[in-house]
This record gives sequence, C-alpha cells and structure tokens, in this order.
Amino acid sequence: MLDIQRIRDNPEAVKQACARKNDPADIDGILALDRRRRDIIKEVEALKSMRNVSSQEIARIKKEGGDAAQRIADMKRVADNIKALDAELETVEKSIDELMIRVPNVAHESVHHGMGAQDNAILSEWGEEARFDFEPLDHIQLGTKLDIIDFNRGAKVTGAGFGVYKGNGALLERALINFMLDTHTRKNGYKEIYPPFLVNRASVFGTGQLPKAEDQMYHVGADDLFCIPTAEVPVTNLLRDEMLDARHLPVKYCAYSACFRREAGSYGKDTKGFLRVHQFNKVELVKFVRPEDSYNELESLTRDAEGILEALGIRYRRVGLCDADLSFASAKTYDLEIWAPAERKWLEVSSCSNFEDFQARRMNIRYRPEAGGKPRFVHTLNGSGVATARLLAALVETYQTREGNIRVPGALRPYMHGIEEICCS
Repeated sequence: MLDIQRIRDNPEAVKQACARKNDPADIDGILALDRRRRDIIKEVEALKSMRNVSSQEIARIKKEGGDAAQRIADMKRVADNIKALDAELETVEKSIDELMIRVPNVAHESVHHGMGAQDNAILSEWGEEARFDFEPLDHIQLGTKLDIIDFNRGAKVTGAGFGVYKGNGALLERALINFMLDTHTRKNGYKEIYPPFLVNRASVFGTGQLPKAEDQMYHVGADDLFCIPTAEVPVTNLLRDEMLDARHLPVKYCAYSACFRREAGSYGKDTKGFLRVHQFNKVELVKFVRPEDSYNELESLTRDAEGILEALGIRYRRVGLCDADLSFASAKTYDLEIWAPAERKWLEVSSCSNFEDFQARRMNIRYRPEAGGKPRFVHTLNGSGVATARLLAALVETYQTREGNIRVPGALRPYMHGIEEICCS
C-alpha cells in the first residue's frame, strides 16, 4: 500500500505510474475523499471546541441560578452534528481504504518504460546452449520413456495441469529441493522456514494478492483459507504486526513449499507438460531489510538464485521487467529464464522483486532505528530460489543422452544416492 502522503504530494506522478502499469486506480477519487476527510476532522474539532465552551457557559449559568435551557438545546444540536460527522468520517475512511488497497506500487526510477512483456530488457546471459548430435527429446518424452513423470495419471487423479513424479523422477525433484535449501541456508545465510500451505485472508491481503488476484487462487470456502500461490505469502506474514530490532536486519528466510495457482485465463498458453501447471514446488527467498539497503539486497538475492542455476550448469538469462510488466506490488523485478533445448524456448523460473515498503505498510512490519526516533517500515523482497517444475524440464532436456537417459549434474549426485545417470528401470 502506498503512503497517502505520497499521493497528496505528487498525484500526477502516481497517476502516471498507475497508467504505466495499465492499472485504472482512482487517484482523483482518493484525493477528493481525502479532502473531505480532512474537512470533516476540522469541522468536528471546531464543534467540539464550541461544545466545551458551551459546557463551561452552562455550568456558569446554572451556578448563577439562571436558565440554561437554550444553551443545553444548542449543545444537543452540536452533539448531534458531531455524531453525524463521525459517522460520515467512518464511511469516508472506509471508502479511502477500499480505493487505496487497489493502487499498485510505483515502479522504481531505474525501471524502464514499456508497453508489455515484449519490452522487457535482457540484461545478461550465462552458459552455453546444449548441443546434440541427435534429435533431442522433450521432457515429456524423456519422462515417459524413463517412467519418471506421469501426466496422464496426474490428470486422472486430479485434472489437467497436475503431474506425478515417479521413482528416480521423485528422487530428482527431492534432490533439487534439498540442494537449494542446503545452498541457501549453509552458503547464503538464510534461515529455513517450513510454513503452512494454507493461509488466511489477512495473509494474502498483506502480500498484495488480494483483492486483485483472488480468481487466480484456490479457495477453501468453508474456512475462508487460500492454498498458497508461493511461500512468499506465509513467510512474509510471519512478521506481520511486529516491531523488528534494527540490529537484526536484514532478516533472511528461505522456505520450500508446494505452490498452487489456478492460472485462470491461461488456457492454451504454454500448457505442455511442466511449462504451466497448477501445482509445483519452489524454494522461496524472503528478505526484510532497511530501506537504504534494499536495492543492494535485491542484487544479492538475485545472485543467490542465479548461483543455483550456475551450480547445475543450466543456461539462463536475467531479464529486467519494464514497468508495464511489473506485478501489482513490485517496484522492481528481475526474471530469471532458463533455456529448454528441446522446447527451444526460454522458461521463467524465478522472479526477484523489491516491494519497498508496499507490503510492509499492508502488514504493519516496522523497525526502530538504533539511534532511536520514529519507527520506520522495512522494505520486503522475495524471489524464487528457484521453482522446480520448469527447472526439471530444462534440466532433463539439457542432460539427456543419445540413449534417452539423463545425466545427473554433479551438484545433485550427493542427493541422488550417487546416481550418475537416470536410465530405464
């Protein structure tokens, strides 16, 4: 949520930022309601001052034995006016809140302007494209041949967009998760969290999925709980309504979770195999940092995610999102995309974002500076470190052999009981 003072001070800049995110936020409506709110407060303060003077006057008249009936009647009208204005103020503030929660975050000044994903900037690339002296198989063909991935039975059990990992496929998936958790906790300094996979409405509001993205989530109506779209939601909300000790910043958490996304409106878009599924696994990175450090921390977080791909020998590129392609809550985002050689396309496996104080305001996460003074909102960041479904697809395609087997990258072999190559069982 934006600070309303920012809107008051520079409404045209906020309007332009919303327009660049293609978001129809009603900034003029907020300002009109805010003016009325301040007018009401002034009126109430003036009436309360009048009521205090009248109370003193009534007391004096009664003490002198006079008739205070008219004064009492006047004060009753003042009290009624105050009551009516208080009711209007409550309505106005509720209306302001309803509009404010729909205003997107403002893109950072370093984010370039664009009209959509086609205008995102490729900032760097790493690794060489895999070369084959045979016709490579895609991850579905490889998974079926080796009996390690089964989408048909996943569809039978649940529906389209749900896969089943089998045998060494399940072991490979688990190896990826454990390798990432160990790297981020032992090497990169994150504390591991194992969060709930269901969260309440306040949690998905806090990270910015509600109210705009409710149709993209699985909702358990009887309990008003949501299946998490990412571990960002429960992990960031761990510190909701807390005052942090500045000496302990940055706070760095990582978490494995299953992630659930309805992908409403994505019919026919990259639906093949693991390219777009409704349930997938991910190791998430979350940071709570001082505002002055947040953009350096974004670079560091992104490098932590890139380090996973480099350790696995997966070709990737870093993409800087333009303002039109940023999420509702993000001020700046880098996407990491990996190359799937049989698919012949780049697949996004991580979005690393700085939300500045946007989420912290919604969740009331603050810290008190060491030197004292007024508490400040922290800046929150997160990024996938990384998502496994598309990673597994690119990995098996990259490391396939002429025989249709899959070589296991060296970094994963300790987690695969020493298996060097996945073969037909």
